[in-house]
Amino acid sequence: MVNKVILVGNVGLDPEVRTTESGVKVARVRLATTERMFDRQANETREHTEWHTVTLWRGLADVVDRFVRKGSQIYIEGRLRTREWMDKDNNKRYTTEILADDMKLLGRRGDNNAAQQGGYTPAPAQQQPAYQPSQQPAASPTVPAEDPDDLPF
Repeated sequence: MVNKVILVGNVGLDPEVRTTESGVKVARVRLATTERMFDRQANETREHTEWHTVTLWRGLADVVDRFVRKGSQIYIEGRLRTREWMDKDNNKRYTTEILADDMKLLGRRGDNNAAQQGGYTPAPAQQQPAYQPSQQPAASPTVPAEDPDDLPF
Protein backbone atom coordinates (compact mmCIF):
# COMPACT_ATOMS: atom_id res chain seq x y z
CA MET A 1 0.00 0.00 0.00
CA VAL A 2 1.16 3.53 -0.74
CA ASN A 3 0.07 6.75 0.96
CA LYS A 4 2.19 9.55 -0.49
CA VAL A 5 1.47 13.21 -1.15
CA ILE A 6 3.73 15.69 -2.96
CA LEU A 7 2.74 19.35 -2.93
CA VAL A 8 4.35 22.56 -4.13
CA GLY A 9 2.51 25.65 -3.03
CA ASN A 10 2.46 28.94 -1.18
CA VAL A 11 1.93 29.36 2.54
CA GLY A 12 -1.31 31.28 3.16
CA LEU A 13 -0.76 32.27 6.81
CA ASP A 14 2.21 32.48 9.11
CA PRO A 15 2.75 28.96 10.49
CA GLU A 16 1.43 27.95 13.91
CA VAL A 17 4.32 26.49 15.90
CA ARG A 18 3.83 24.88 19.31
CA THR A 19 5.73 22.67 21.69
CA THR A 20 4.01 19.64 23.23
CA GLU A 21 4.12 19.02 26.98
CA SER A 22 6.92 16.52 26.35
CA GLY A 23 8.99 19.23 24.63
CA VAL A 24 8.50 18.14 21.00
CA LYS A 25 8.08 20.96 18.48
CA VAL A 26 5.15 20.72 16.02
CA ALA A 27 4.13 23.16 13.28
CA ARG A 28 0.96 23.53 11.26
CA VAL A 29 1.02 25.24 7.86
CA ARG A 30 -1.86 26.18 5.55
CA LEU A 31 -0.62 25.58 2.00
CA ALA A 32 -2.35 26.72 -1.21
CA THR A 33 -1.87 24.84 -4.47
CA THR A 34 -3.34 26.28 -7.66
CA GLU A 35 -4.26 24.27 -10.72
CA ARG A 36 -4.69 26.09 -14.02
CA MET A 37 -6.93 24.59 -16.71
CA PHE A 38 -7.79 25.89 -20.14
CA ASP A 39 -11.53 25.86 -20.93
CA ARG A 40 -11.79 25.44 -24.70
CA GLN A 41 -15.50 26.26 -24.83
CA ALA A 42 -15.05 29.57 -22.99
CA ASN A 43 -11.58 30.09 -24.53
CA GLU A 44 -10.13 31.10 -21.18
CA THR A 45 -7.85 29.81 -18.46
CA ARG A 46 -9.50 28.94 -15.17
CA GLU A 47 -7.82 28.47 -11.82
CA HIS A 48 -8.75 26.22 -8.93
CA THR A 49 -7.00 26.73 -5.59
CA GLU A 50 -6.97 23.93 -3.04
CA TRP A 51 -6.02 24.57 0.61
CA HIS A 52 -4.09 21.92 2.54
CA THR A 53 -3.23 21.64 6.23
CA VAL A 54 0.30 20.32 6.70
CA THR A 55 1.64 19.13 10.07
CA LEU A 56 5.41 19.00 10.59
CA TRP A 57 7.22 17.53 13.60
CA ARG A 58 10.57 18.03 15.34
CA GLY A 59 13.38 19.19 13.01
CA LEU A 60 11.00 20.06 10.19
CA ALA A 61 8.93 22.14 12.64
CA ASP A 62 12.11 23.94 13.68
CA VAL A 63 12.94 24.79 10.05
CA VAL A 64 9.37 26.04 9.56
CA ASP A 65 9.63 28.16 12.71
CA ARG A 66 12.89 29.73 11.56
CA PHE A 67 12.33 30.23 7.83
CA VAL A 68 8.69 29.87 6.68
CA ARG A 69 6.29 32.81 6.61
CA LYS A 70 3.10 33.75 4.82
CA GLY A 71 3.89 33.80 1.08
CA SER A 72 6.82 31.34 1.28
CA GLN A 73 6.85 28.75 -1.48
CA ILE A 74 7.56 25.25 -0.17
CA TYR A 75 7.80 21.66 -1.36
CA ILE A 76 6.18 19.02 0.86
CA GLU A 77 6.34 15.23 0.79
CA GLY A 78 4.18 13.40 3.25
CA ARG A 79 1.20 11.17 3.99
CA LEU A 80 -2.53 11.81 4.18
CA ARG A 81 -4.01 11.40 7.62
CA THR A 82 -7.69 11.71 8.53
CA ARG A 83 -8.72 12.13 12.14
CA GLU A 84 -12.05 12.63 13.84
CA TRP A 85 -13.02 15.00 16.62
CA MET A 86 -16.12 16.30 18.36
CA ASP A 87 -17.19 19.90 17.84
CA LYS A 88 -18.71 22.15 20.52
CA ASP A 89 -22.21 20.82 19.68
CA ASN A 90 -21.01 17.25 20.18
CA ASN A 91 -21.12 16.44 16.44
CA LYS A 92 -18.49 14.12 15.02
CA ARG A 93 -16.23 15.96 12.58
CA TYR A 94 -13.41 14.78 10.34
CA THR A 95 -10.35 16.55 9.07
CA THR A 96 -7.76 15.41 6.53
CA GLU A 97 -4.23 16.74 6.72
CA ILE A 98 -0.77 15.96 5.43
CA LEU A 99 1.84 14.63 7.88
CA ALA A 100 5.07 15.89 6.34
CA ASP A 101 8.08 13.60 5.98
CA ASP A 102 10.15 16.14 4.02
CA MET A 103 10.01 19.86 3.31
CA LYS A 104 12.15 22.09 1.13
CA LEU A 105 12.15 25.85 0.82
CA LEU A 106 11.62 27.09 -2.73
CA GLY A 107 11.74 30.49 -4.36
CA ARG A 108 14.40 33.15 -4.31
CA ARG A 109 16.27 34.25 -1.22
CA GLY A 110 14.50 37.62 -1.24
CA ASP A 111 11.14 35.84 -1.12
CA ASN A 112 11.93 34.55 2.36
CA ASN A 113 11.48 37.06 5.20
CA ALA A 114 13.66 35.07 7.61
CA ALA A 115 16.50 35.06 5.07
CA GLN A 116 16.69 38.83 5.28
CA GLN A 117 17.37 38.43 9.00
CA GLY A 118 20.53 36.43 8.26
CA GLY A 119 19.11 32.89 8.39
CA TYR A 120 18.60 30.79 5.27
CA THR A 121 21.26 30.95 2.55
CA PRO A 122 20.48 28.86 -0.54
CA ALA A 123 23.22 27.44 -2.72
CA PRO A 124 23.40 28.90 -6.24
CA ALA A 125 20.93 27.24 -8.60
CA GLN A 126 22.78 24.92 -10.97
CA GLN A 127 20.51 23.14 -13.41
CA GLN A 128 18.24 21.81 -10.69
CA PRO A 129 14.63 20.94 -11.44
CA ALA A 130 12.19 23.45 -9.97
CA TYR A 131 10.99 20.97 -7.37
CA GLN A 132 14.51 20.31 -6.03
CA PRO A 133 15.60 23.45 -4.12
CA SER A 134 18.84 24.06 -2.28
CA GLN A 135 19.70 21.74 0.57
CA GLN A 136 18.32 22.72 3.97
CA PRO A 137 19.38 21.81 7.50
CA ALA A 138 19.06 18.04 7.93
CA ALA A 139 15.69 16.96 9.26
CA SER A 140 15.15 13.24 9.01
CA PRO A 141 11.64 11.87 8.54
CA THR A 142 10.26 10.71 11.83
CA VAL A 143 7.12 9.16 13.12
CA PRO A 144 5.55 11.32 15.82
CA ALA A 145 5.77 9.87 19.30
CA GLU A 146 2.64 11.80 20.21
CA ASP A 147 -0.80 10.87 18.98
CA PRO A 148 -1.83 13.37 16.26
CA ASP A 149 -5.27 13.49 17.88
CA ASP A 150 -3.67 15.12 20.91
CA LEU A 151 -2.15 18.03 18.98
CA PRO A 152 -2.35 21.38 20.75
CA PHE A 153 -3.96 23.06 17.72
